[in-house]
Amino acid sequence: MTSKVLARIAETMAHAPTSRRSVLAMILQDPQRVLDESFEQLAHRAGSSVPTVMRTCRDLGYPGLREFKLALAQELAVSGSPLHRRVQLHDGAQEVISKVIRGAATAVSGVQAQLGVAEVEAAADAIVRASRVDCYSVGVTSSFMASDMQARLFRLGLVSNAYLDIHLQLVSAATLGTQGVVFAISHVGGMPSLIEAVDVAHSQGATVIALTQQETELAKHADIVLGIHVPEDPIMHVGTEAYLVHLTVIEIVTVLVAQRLGDLAVKRLGGVREVLSTRGVDMRHYARLDWDTAAAVNESKLKLNERKLK
Repeated sequence: MTSKVLARIAETMAHAPTSRRSVLAMILQDPQRVLDESFEQLAHRAGSSVPTVMRTCRDLGYPGLREFKLALAQELAVSGSPLHRRVQLHDGAQEVISKVIRGAATAVSGVQAQLGVAEVEAAADAIVRASRVDCYSVGVTSSFMASDMQARLFRLGLVSNAYLDIHLQLVSAATLGTQGVVFAISHVGGMPSLIEAVDVAHSQGATVIALTQQETELAKHADIVLGIHVPEDPIMHVGTEAYLVHLTVIEIVTVLVAQRLGDLAVKRLGGVREVLSTRGVDMRHYARLDWDTAAAVNESKLKLNERKLK
């Protein structure tokens, strides 16, 4: 595997102090594992300290561990297997299962370190106060997320819509007032049509919440940014790990919204569940259908009709 980051590590080892050399050797041994670990875990495995890990990152030209991990993840994604960011072509089924699950778990657990408490609280407050929440998205994955967000808010009794068509997004944005909220979802965050719809909503005085990566064009046009970064996927522009991370953020926001609605949310959710379960739409137990009995009944009816005709 050729990598500028790994090559730099190998070069740095030649003249690094002994304490830092152990950290560098550990990274070279299993660079993918490093992406999953914290300062403390890395220091423990290397038999070193957190300050030493920090200094090692700086020796390599990165301000801190986060920046180093980002560069390493990007190069591993490019130089690794074309099948998956973690899985190699020669891996067996057990390794595939382990690596894919570990990657998903790491991505979800990384949400806590990236998501700002103030931002999610501000998003929940804006949604609860809103006269209408319109969810915008571009792309297959984000469109599913927008529809999911709308369904969650709708069940809580809030006025919400999901618009996936750029024309409808513009119509929505033009009709939102100062109490309206746009919840825009885009991992890449650079689609011009989405930015335009957000700008129109802004011009009407609406609040814009963006679920995207930090520093994207969408983030720059939003009032509240739920910024989440996930390393690139070698196959899909927006991979499974980004999908899981967005879904986790949506879950967090909607739970906070439900908390703010309090007893009203509990009553609404209970009412929806009761209606679905008593109308045969969302039942947990279904009546047994005995095909043999049904066939026998139909045959008896057929014979009876034949006798009547005679």
